[in-house]
Amino acid sequence: GLTPLEAIRAATMHAAAAVGLEGKSGVLKVDALADIIAVEGNPLLDLGALQKIKFVMKEGQVIEISPG
Repeated sequence: GLTPLEAIRAATMHAAAAVGLEGKSGVLKVDALADIIAVEGNPLLDLGALQKIKFVMKEGQVIEISPG
């Protein structure tokens, strides 16, 4: 059992480190790859919110997603 925050970190920061992208992926900072998602709700309270994606940003560009 991981907490929601630990699960999110395992899927982002720790995964990036495992594949040699520590500090470039899985973080939001200058010179990092700007890949983020915006979700409906608070994933720290409900990890299911990560399935309710509102938009995706890849390399600083918003990617359109289909409704539904």
